[in-house]
Amino acid sequence: MTANAFPDEAHPIIWPENFRAAASFTFDVDAESCTIAHDPTSTRRMSLMSHQSYGPRVAVPRLLKILERQEIHGTFFIPGFTAESYPDVVRRIVDGGHEVAHHGYLHEPMQGIDAATEANYLDRGLEALAKVAGVRQVGYRAPWWTLTGHSPALAAARGFLYDSSLLDGDAPYRMAVAPGDSRDIVEIPVDWALDDWEQYAFYPGVTGSGVIESPAKVLEMWTLEAEAHHAQGSCFVLTNHPFISGRPSKAVALEQLIERVNAMDGMWVTTLERIAEHTKATVNEIHSHARIEVPTSPGAGASFKPARLLEAIPR
Repeated sequence: MTANAFPDEAHPIIWPENFRAAASFTFDVDAESCTIAHDPTSTRRMSLMSHQSYGPRVAVPRLLKILERQEIHGTFFIPGFTAESYPDVVRRIVDGGHEVAHHGYLHEPMQGIDAATEANYLDRGLEALAKVAGVRQVGYRAPWWTLTGHSPALAAARGFLYDSSLLDGDAPYRMAVAPGDSRDIVEIPVDWALDDWEQYAFYPGVTGSGVIESPAKVLEMWTLEAEAHHAQGSCFVLTNHPFISGRPSKAVALEQLIERVNAMDGMWVTTLERIAEHTKATVNEIHSHARIEVPTSPGAGASFKPARLLEAIPR
């Protein structure tokens, strides 16, 4: 049974035998895609493009060596455009035994798009990754973690096992893809506090406040998060971007973190795919996310459909 230092915080997960909690190190290999999607004219900015290409060109090989030294496998979310631009790098990731997962085609903005447009993004990404990596992805992470109301059903229709874009839990769970739809996928929640973007990302006029945190501070914060997840028997998911955390001092701190997490008694350090497989096989409860109905008249209050924010669906 899962050891839990917080008995009032029940998690629906009982981890595999001899494990008390889980951890996964994930990498969003955005490269140039996220800046091009935000501003297509950024391709004319040679310095900006070099800042982004540092990820696949320099950082990914460095990170692969770290993962090999630490004897763990990671999950790499790769936009289709990145795969087409750096096919040899993607093949090195696959050859290292790591999971390759879907992250859009061009790291497209997701706000306000319709289902047909999103389906096109998904299919273009699948096609590119299949051609380059030679594998069919089972995991999806929406660009900018922006899942839409129709994303889960589109993902299920394409055979995805899990998504990792929502922020409403400390452990994986199964969610219904749409009201009245019998299908479900696994959700493995993320957290902005466990994303290197908020700690390190800066490029003038593009992103960030100009404050780049010390890797020592980030290592301390992430260690505390990992220790808390370990204590309560939940799931620590770290999101890194190679062009950020693959830089020298940040990569050193990341390896120190991996060493600490690996040393935690009963911590299952693995890919999101394996965590999702375990969740699908052992968790029976399925949740449905309610949609908030925006008030349309003075005095009208907010309402939810279904009535509860997380409604258990009997199997």
